[in-house]
Amino acid sequence: MLIRIVRMTFRPEESQNFLHLFAATSDKVRNFPGCHYLELLQDYDDPHTFSTYSKWTDDKALTTYRESELFHGVWAKTKAMFAAKPIAFSLKSHTRLA
Repeated sequence: MLIRIVRMTFRPEESQNFLHLFAATSDKVRNFPGCHYLELLQDYDDPHTFSTYSKWTDDKALTTYRESELFHGVWAKTKAMFAAKPIAFSLKSHTRLA
């Protein structure tokens, strides 16, 4: 299982636009082959910074999504709203505590 985290900071006037875009497209991402989970998190101290937390079957599934029309359409709209460069990274589970 691959875990993907993308941290994005938006211009204040764009935060609500991003939330509307996420609401309109998140089910399509969740139902994309290989996506097992998608959650949107908001920074505790900065209301204009959000992170997506998603789980993918493997790197191939994430790459297929990132090469899809869905991703390119959503990402083009999303990145136009940024106040800062996003930070994205992939992880794998190491130790799980109950």
